[in-house]
Amino acid sequence: MQTVAVAFPGGKRVDVEIGEFMLQTDQSKKNGGDGAAPEPFDLFLASLASCAGIYALNFCQARKISSDGIALKMHCQRDEKQKMITRATFQLTLPQGFPDKYQTGIVRAMELCTVKRHMQNAPEFAIEIQ
Repeated sequence: MQTVAVAFPGGKRVDVEIGEFMLQTDQSKKNGGDGAAPEPFDLFLASLASCAGIYALNFCQARKISSDGIALKMHCQRDEKQKMITRATFQLTLPQGFPDKYQTGIVRAMELCTVKRHMQNAPEFAIEIQ
């Protein structure tokens, strides 16, 4: 079982301890925070993009393909009424000279992203009071 511990250091900040790491979050100024750190939802979006990115990087490293010049952006379309992301589009830029035969493979690798797969097969959520 993995445990994630949350602390409330003041204001709208929320700190998260996961393993050996501490992640800091805050709310934007418009949401009552100081804007001193990313909002929690920003970390969620970053986890999606970075997960796809590590799968692309692992694909290249396994085949001894240089990752120099590879870039990844994620564009999110939002339903403003529901305040929900309706589509996330990953835009992978491959450098000149990237082998054509691997283009489909790197896309398939990125589709294996663990974060995305967890969203597609969402876990059960429970809240317990102690």
